Amino acid sequence: MVKNLLEGKRGIIFGALNDKSIAWKVAEMAKEQGAIFTLSNTEVACRMGEVIELSKKCDAALIPADATSVEDLKNVFEKSQEILGGKIDFVLHSIGMSLNVRKKRPYNDLDYNFLNKTLDISAISFHKMLQVAYQMDAISEWGSVIALSYIAGQRTFCDYNDMADAKALLESIARSFGYIYGRERHVRINTISQSPTMTTAGSGVKGFDGLLDFADRQSPLGNALAEDCANFCCAMFSDLTKKITMQNLYHDGGFSSIGMSERAMHQYNLSFQHHVDPKGHEKNE
Repeated sequence: MVKNLLEGKRGIIFGALNDKSIAWKVAEMAKEQGAIFTLSNTEVACRMGEVIELSKKCDAALIPADATSVEDLKNVFEKSQEILGGKIDFVLHSIGMSLNVRKKRPYNDLDYNFLNKTLDISAISFHKMLQVAYQMDAISEWGSVIALSYIAGQRTFCDYNDMADAKALLESIARSFGYIYGRERHVRINTISQSPTMTTAGSGVKGFDGLLDFADRQSPLGNALAEDCANFCCAMFSDLTKKITMQNLYHDGGFSSIGMSERAMHQYNLSFQHHVDPKGHEKNE
């Protein structure tokens, strides 16, 4: 593997919560590749969470922020530039939360106050982050901004709920702001559509274990792990990908291009064995 891919680069990583977080793995890999960066999460996470351990491990300052607050985001970019000694070269947005999912409200019975919070936290925070950085001119030329997404922003997955709407909006923001930021400042903005990954947020989705297994059976290369995603993010932060912007990049082992794989079809056919009587007639259960 290439070494020191991010040597001399300064970054901000939003959303590392624990060692299951993709953002956590990105921080570890970015450190290994020579980057210096700050970490940001909520006040509670920064005061009481495991991210303190990551901060020490990566020698990265921890800056508390509510990602839905413009003032807090301004503070993160100001302090990060002061601490790191210059403009920011890369930013990771790894933030997502749905109260409707947590409260088990189905999509046809959403609490709209919860929906507004889902969109604000999981998607609009990305626009706020970009707008703050743009207005402060905080990101260096050819800088790279990545937000983590999921294929449910493009296709329907049962029980992914209003997070699918949030991911669709997140990807749209990357395209719309990517055009402006690229044209004016040569800053790249992309989303990475990652395989289902057993993070704290992902595990809250109903039936997530089944979704994880199905995606792995469907994907020719199997699911991309959090560590794989960290490698991809660091490649996207590097100078090797300077002309990639406004893209939703599938990082899913090929899942997004498969209709039905042999492995998935085999498992599907096996399921019928439990619903057929000895004479071969389908049971109504």
